[in-house]
Amino acid sequence: MSEAISQAPHGAAARRGPFRVGDRVQLTDEKRRINTITLQRGGEFHTHKGVLPHEDIIGLPEGSVIENADGFRYQALRPLAKDFVLSMPRGATVVYPKDAAQIVQFGDIFPGARVVEAGVGSGALSISLLRAVGDEGFLHSFERREEFADIARGNVSTVFGGDHPSWQISIGDFQDKVVELEEPGSIDRVVLDMLSPWECLDAVATVLAPGGVWTNYVSSVTQMSRVVEAIRASGQFTEPECFETLVRGWHVDGLAVRPDHRMVAHTAFLITCRRLADSADGIPKAKRIKEHSYSDEDLSAWTRDHAEDEWTAEALGERGLSDKKLRRAARDANQSVRVRAAEENAEGAGGA
Repeated sequence: MSEAISQAPHGAAARRGPFRVGDRVQLTDEKRRINTITLQRGGEFHTHKGVLPHEDIIGLPEGSVIENADGFRYQALRPLAKDFVLSMPRGATVVYPKDAAQIVQFGDIFPGARVVEAGVGSGALSISLLRAVGDEGFLHSFERREEFADIARGNVSTVFGGDHPSWQISIGDFQDKVVELEEPGSIDRVVLDMLSPWECLDAVATVLAPGGVWTNYVSSVTQMSRVVEAIRASGQFTEPECFETLVRGWHVDGLAVRPDHRMVAHTAFLITCRRLADSADGIPKAKRIKEHSYSDEDLSAWTRDHAEDEWTAEALGERGLSDKKLRRAARDANQSVRVRAAEENAEGAGGA
């Protein structure tokens, strides 16, 4: 069994077996309230319902129900990837699980694929892409800010129990760095989660292999319109497809069966297209000429002629992040890594 675990894909062993020091554990109480903790030697989980020592959890099988000293019960499970992404330390807004699932499927991310992505943010999408490409694939992530990269490294290491062998992260502007670090036509899939992906069109066309898929994740209609028009104008890609994903949960309790009052509605738009061969001329979308009432200025505001300096995070409604918040998120993201390292050092000293 131990040999089979050691040969398992990277990160699989960290999701099997009894709870260990450094594991993140999701505790659900009798009122279905959820808290996530990182197991530590001598650690304690405190609430108004009493104290639960971490030692009472370490060594138990996953799915155990544990009582604290006051008889209050908790259900203990390792967080699923979707749970972890929504509760993990973050700087930038994360790619929601519903969108990550669509990116993996519609972006055709396959085991062994060579994938590049930008920007990394807090690492939520990187986790899904690494699970899809596996140990034999390659994910090269590009991030402009070192603070975000630190948070992403910690979150990825927490999920996979350490550094992932298929992952490389580089700091800098994607459109400049990717053509320096990747050979022309060597990439199978490109995924961009950034403010102005149309600025990367030439870089994507350079590194993406013929037939490769380019997926864009943008939050606003204006971004979607501009990147689609830029892709069409280039003639190097197939006609873009655009969509969003809405997820509505249901309340099921006896005869009371109805949609939930709240739902995860709009988060972002996805745009996908494929790279044509260099010698191919794109087939333009069929259009019917019809009268329109918008001006040239209106058209400019929605498409590629719009002034570059007006495309800012603030203009698109994104909130800024303080350096203090980013440092705290990076520290929290790396907590599991530090705890595991301390435990391994302690075991090594004991063995010596």
